[in-house]
Amino acid sequence: MAEAGAKRSKKTVAVGKMYRIIDPSATIASHLDGKSVEERIEECGRICYKTEDKITGMSAIGFGRKMVVDMHNSVLEMAVVTYHVLAMGDVRKLREVSKYVVIDEYEEGYLITGSIRAFREAYMLCPQDTLIKGLVHAVAKRHPIFFEDMVLGGDNRMEQLIEKVELNMLDGEIRASSPKLWRRHRFVAVKFIVNRAVTHELVRHRPCAFLQESQRYCNYGQDRFDRLVTFIKPLFFPKGTPEYSEWLRSVRFSAKQYLKLLETSSPQAARTVLINSCKTEIIVFCNIVQWNHILHMRTSPAAEPSMREVMIPLQAQMRELFSGESFDKRSPEGFLVSKEEAEVEA
Repeated sequence: MAEAGAKRSKKTVAVGKMYRIIDPSATIASHLDGKSVEERIEECGRICYKTEDKITGMSAIGFGRKMVVDMHNSVLEMAVVTYHVLAMGDVRKLREVSKYVVIDEYEEGYLITGSIRAFREAYMLCPQDTLIKGLVHAVAKRHPIFFEDMVLGGDNRMEQLIEKVELNMLDGEIRASSPKLWRRHRFVAVKFIVNRAVTHELVRHRPCAFLQESQRYCNYGQDRFDRLVTFIKPLFFPKGTPEYSEWLRSVRFSAKQYLKLLETSSPQAARTVLINSCKTEIIVFCNIVQWNHILHMRTSPAAEPSMREVMIPLQAQMRELFSGESFDKRSPEGFLVSKEEAEVEA
C-alpha cells in the first residue's frame, strides 16, 4: 500500500521493557475462503496498518470504497473471482493487457480467473473489448463498490454467456476432471509472521500478491502495541550462547533508539534504526502452481535457514489441506504458462 501521510507521534514513550521476542510462523489463511470478496480484502488490507480491531460487520464496504478512492490497488489483488465463458472467442486482448489474469480453454469455452484489480485495469485499457466488457460487467454486478468510479457503458452482449464459478465447484468438479486447471485457478493466501530479512526474499516471487505490515504507519510506541517493539527469535543463535547475547544487545539498542526517536519524530523516521530481526506480518496470495514452486525453492537445503524454518511446516500444512499435492514442483513463474507447458512440468 502507498504510505504517504504518516504522522508524527504525539506520545512520550514509556520507560522500562522496550521489546518482546516471538517465534516465526506461517499459517494458511483458509478462513478467508469463507468470506466475501469485500470482507477478505478488508481483512488483508488492515494488516498493513494493524487495524484489524476496526473490523465490524459493516466495515468492509467502506474500507473497499476507500481503497479504490485512495488508489491502494495492491489491496485489490487480495481477492480473485473465476468465471466460465460459455463460448469460444477472442481472448487475445485480455491476454495482452493483463498477465495477472489466468485464461484456459474449458468445456468449449474459457475458464478465467483474475483479481479485482486485474479486471479493473483491463477495462481501463480496453473498455470496448467485448470479452473484457462482459467480464467486468459480471464482476461489477456482484461487487459494485469496486467499480463505482468507472462508467460501465454499452450493451453487455456477453451476459448470458458468463457464469460465476464458485469455490466449491473449483475444488470439486474442476479439480476432479482437470487437476492442472485447478492448480492454475485455485488461489491460496498465507500469513507469515517473520523478520524483515525473510520478507525481503519472499517479495521476489512473481506474480504473487503481497500486503505487509507497514513500519511507516505502525507506531510501536502506542498503547495498542503495548509500547513494545517485537522481534523474531533468531534461528542462528541458540539462547545462552555468546552470539545470542550479542544479538540481544542489538535488539535492546534498536528498540531503545526507536522509542526515543518517537518522542520527536514520526514512525517513518524512527523506523530507520530498526534491525532486520524486527517482526513483520505479510500476506502472500497466489495459485497452487506458484505455491508448488515457492515451496520447492524455499524448502531446499540450499535455501536460507530462516526461510526454511517457516516453509517446511507450511509445506506440511499445504499437503494436509490439499491431499494428493506434493507442493514440491518447480515451475516457470508466471500466469502466461499454458496448460500444455504446465503438463510438461508436471
